[in-house]
Amino acid sequence: MVRQPAINARNRAPLSTERIIEAALQIVDGQGLGRLTMRRLGDALEVEAMAIYHHLPRGKEQLLDGLVAHVAAAPVSADVPAGRAGDALRGWARDYRARLLEHAGVLPLVVTRRNPAALTATIASLREALRLGGAAEEAAAVTAHTLLGYVIGHAALEVRGTAEDGADRAVNWDARFDAGLDVVLGGVR
Repeated sequence: MVRQPAINARNRAPLSTERIIEAALQIVDGQGLGRLTMRRLGDALEVEAMAIYHHLPRGKEQLLDGLVAHVAAAPVSADVPAGRAGDALRGWARDYRARLLEHAGVLPLVVTRRNPAALTATIASLREALRLGGAAEEAAAVTAHTLLGYVIGHAALEVRGTAEDGADRAVNWDARFDAGLDVVLGGVR
Protein backbone atom coordinates (compact mmCIF):
# COMPACT_ATOMS: atom_id res chain seq x y z
CA MET A 1 0.00 0.00 0.00
CA VAL A 2 1.41 3.37 -1.04
CA ARG A 3 0.77 6.16 1.41
CA GLN A 4 0.07 9.60 0.10
CA PRO A 5 2.11 12.32 1.76
CA ALA A 6 0.16 14.57 4.08
CA ILE A 7 -0.64 17.91 2.54
CA ASN A 8 1.41 20.55 4.21
CA ALA A 9 -0.69 23.58 5.11
CA ARG A 10 2.35 25.79 4.49
CA ASN A 11 2.28 24.86 0.80
CA ARG A 12 -1.29 26.10 0.31
CA ALA A 13 -2.24 29.64 -0.55
CA PRO A 14 -3.85 31.39 2.42
CA LEU A 15 -7.61 31.22 2.54
CA SER A 16 -9.20 34.34 1.07
CA THR A 17 -12.57 35.35 -0.30
CA GLU A 18 -11.14 35.25 -3.83
CA ARG A 19 -9.75 31.75 -3.35
CA ILE A 20 -13.09 30.57 -1.92
CA ILE A 21 -15.04 32.03 -4.86
CA GLU A 22 -12.65 30.46 -7.38
CA ALA A 23 -12.95 27.04 -5.72
CA ALA A 24 -16.75 27.36 -5.62
CA LEU A 25 -16.74 28.31 -9.30
CA GLN A 26 -14.70 25.20 -10.12
CA ILE A 27 -17.24 23.04 -8.28
CA VAL A 28 -20.18 24.66 -10.05
CA ASP A 29 -18.46 24.47 -13.46
CA GLY A 30 -17.48 20.83 -12.98
CA GLN A 31 -20.34 19.35 -10.99
CA GLY A 32 -23.22 21.82 -11.16
CA LEU A 33 -24.76 24.31 -8.77
CA GLY A 34 -26.71 21.63 -6.92
CA ARG A 35 -23.45 19.98 -5.82
CA LEU A 36 -22.07 23.14 -4.20
CA THR A 37 -22.08 22.67 -0.43
CA MET A 38 -19.96 24.30 2.22
CA ARG A 39 -18.56 20.88 3.15
CA ARG A 40 -17.61 20.08 -0.47
CA LEU A 41 -16.11 23.55 -0.79
CA GLY A 42 -14.11 23.04 2.41
CA ASP A 43 -12.82 19.74 1.04
CA ALA A 44 -11.78 21.41 -2.21
CA LEU A 45 -9.94 24.10 -0.26
CA GLU A 46 -8.49 21.56 2.19
CA VAL A 47 -9.95 23.39 5.18
CA GLU A 48 -12.77 22.75 7.60
CA ALA A 49 -16.02 24.12 6.22
CA MET A 50 -16.33 26.41 9.24
CA ALA A 51 -13.13 28.23 8.21
CA ILE A 52 -14.99 29.55 5.18
CA TYR A 53 -17.39 31.47 7.44
CA HIS A 54 -14.49 33.64 8.65
CA HIS A 55 -14.38 35.14 5.13
CA LEU A 56 -18.07 34.75 4.32
CA PRO A 57 -19.99 35.40 7.56
CA ARG A 58 -23.37 35.10 5.81
CA GLY A 59 -22.37 31.66 4.56
CA LYS A 60 -23.84 30.22 1.41
CA GLU A 61 -25.95 33.31 0.64
CA GLN A 62 -22.81 35.43 0.55
CA LEU A 63 -21.03 32.74 -1.46
CA LEU A 64 -23.77 32.74 -4.09
CA ASP A 65 -23.71 36.54 -4.25
CA GLY A 66 -19.93 36.32 -4.68
CA LEU A 67 -20.31 33.89 -7.57
CA VAL A 68 -22.72 36.27 -9.30
CA ALA A 69 -20.39 39.22 -8.74
CA HIS A 70 -17.42 37.24 -10.05
CA VAL A 71 -19.15 36.06 -13.22
CA ALA A 72 -21.60 38.88 -13.94
CA ALA A 73 -19.53 41.98 -13.28
CA ALA A 74 -17.95 42.83 -16.61
CA PRO A 75 -17.52 46.54 -17.27
CA VAL A 76 -16.80 47.83 -20.75
CA SER A 77 -13.22 49.00 -21.08
CA ALA A 78 -12.80 52.64 -20.09
CA ASP A 79 -10.59 53.15 -23.16
CA VAL A 80 -13.36 53.53 -25.74
CA PRO A 81 -12.13 55.71 -28.60
CA ALA A 82 -14.54 58.38 -29.76
CA GLY A 83 -16.80 57.05 -32.47
CA ARG A 84 -15.92 53.42 -31.69
CA ALA A 85 -18.52 52.77 -28.98
CA GLY A 86 -20.43 50.32 -31.20
CA ASP A 87 -17.32 48.19 -31.70
CA ALA A 88 -16.54 48.30 -27.98
CA LEU A 89 -20.10 47.27 -27.10
CA ARG A 90 -20.07 44.42 -29.63
CA GLY A 91 -16.76 43.18 -28.25
CA TRP A 92 -18.06 43.47 -24.70
CA ALA A 93 -21.30 41.62 -25.58
CA ARG A 94 -19.43 38.74 -27.24
CA ASP A 95 -16.97 38.47 -24.34
CA TYR A 96 -19.75 38.66 -21.74
CA ARG A 97 -21.76 35.97 -23.52
CA ALA A 98 -18.67 33.75 -23.64
CA ARG A 99 -18.10 34.29 -19.90
CA LEU A 100 -21.71 33.41 -19.09
CA LEU A 101 -21.53 30.29 -21.25
CA GLU A 102 -18.19 29.29 -19.71
CA HIS A 103 -19.79 29.47 -16.26
CA ALA A 104 -23.27 28.30 -17.26
CA GLY A 105 -23.85 26.79 -13.82
CA VAL A 106 -23.87 30.29 -12.36
CA LEU A 107 -26.26 31.64 -15.00
CA PRO A 108 -29.41 30.76 -13.00
CA LEU A 109 -28.01 32.84 -10.14
CA VAL A 110 -27.29 35.76 -12.47
CA VAL A 111 -30.92 35.64 -13.58
CA THR A 112 -32.58 35.13 -10.18
CA ARG A 113 -30.39 36.57 -7.40
CA ARG A 114 -31.17 39.99 -6.04
CA ASN A 115 -27.65 41.30 -6.29
CA PRO A 116 -27.76 44.66 -8.04
CA ALA A 117 -24.22 45.49 -6.91
CA ALA A 118 -22.90 42.78 -9.23
CA LEU A 119 -24.35 44.51 -12.27
CA THR A 120 -24.16 48.18 -11.29
CA ALA A 121 -20.63 48.73 -12.61
CA THR A 122 -21.50 46.89 -15.82
CA ILE A 123 -24.58 49.04 -16.45
CA ALA A 124 -22.67 52.23 -15.65
CA SER A 125 -19.85 51.38 -18.04
CA LEU A 126 -22.28 50.41 -20.80
CA ARG A 127 -24.07 53.74 -20.35
CA GLU A 128 -20.78 55.62 -20.47
CA ALA A 129 -19.68 53.83 -23.66
CA LEU A 130 -23.02 54.66 -25.24
CA ARG A 131 -22.75 58.32 -24.20
CA LEU A 132 -19.22 58.48 -25.63
CA GLY A 133 -20.68 57.10 -28.85
CA GLY A 134 -23.10 60.01 -29.00
CA ALA A 135 -26.24 58.47 -27.47
CA ALA A 136 -28.43 60.78 -25.44
CA GLU A 137 -28.59 60.10 -21.69
CA GLU A 138 -32.04 58.47 -21.73
CA ALA A 139 -31.22 56.36 -24.80
CA ALA A 140 -27.94 55.28 -23.18
CA ALA A 141 -29.78 54.18 -20.03
CA VAL A 142 -32.41 52.22 -21.94
CA THR A 143 -29.91 50.65 -24.32
CA ALA A 144 -27.56 49.63 -21.49
CA HIS A 145 -30.35 47.72 -19.74
CA THR A 146 -31.61 46.27 -23.01
CA LEU A 147 -28.13 45.13 -24.05
CA LEU A 148 -27.40 43.52 -20.70
CA GLY A 149 -30.79 41.79 -20.70
CA TYR A 150 -30.27 40.61 -24.28
CA VAL A 151 -26.88 39.04 -23.57
CA ILE A 152 -28.03 37.33 -20.36
CA GLY A 153 -31.28 36.15 -21.96
CA HIS A 154 -29.56 34.85 -25.07
CA ALA A 155 -27.02 32.96 -22.98
CA ALA A 156 -29.86 31.43 -20.95
CA LEU A 157 -31.64 30.23 -24.11
CA GLU A 158 -28.38 28.94 -25.51
CA VAL A 159 -27.57 26.96 -22.36
CA ARG A 160 -31.03 25.40 -22.49
CA GLY A 161 -30.37 24.50 -26.11
CA THR A 162 -33.80 25.68 -27.09
CA ALA A 163 -34.81 26.47 -30.62
CA GLU A 164 -37.38 29.01 -29.49
CA ASP A 165 -38.48 29.65 -33.07
CA GLY A 166 -39.55 25.99 -33.42
CA ALA A 167 -37.02 25.31 -36.15
CA ASP A 168 -36.28 21.66 -36.89
CA ARG A 169 -32.67 22.48 -37.68
CA ALA A 170 -29.60 23.15 -35.62
CA VAL A 171 -29.35 26.70 -34.37
CA ASN A 172 -26.25 28.70 -35.25
CA TRP A 173 -26.02 30.48 -31.90
CA ASP A 174 -23.16 32.76 -32.96
CA ALA A 175 -25.04 34.03 -36.02
CA ARG A 176 -28.26 34.39 -34.05
CA PHE A 177 -26.47 36.31 -31.29
CA ASP A 178 -24.81 38.69 -33.76
CA ALA A 179 -28.11 39.29 -35.59
CA GLY A 180 -29.85 40.16 -32.32
CA LEU A 181 -26.95 42.37 -31.32
CA ASP A 182 -27.41 44.28 -34.59
CA VAL A 183 -31.06 44.82 -33.71
CA VAL A 184 -30.29 46.02 -30.17
CA LEU A 185 -27.44 48.35 -31.13
CA GLY A 186 -29.04 49.45 -34.41
CA GLY A 187 -31.81 51.24 -32.54
CA VAL A 188 -29.48 53.52 -30.56
CA ARG A 189 -30.02 57.19 -31.30
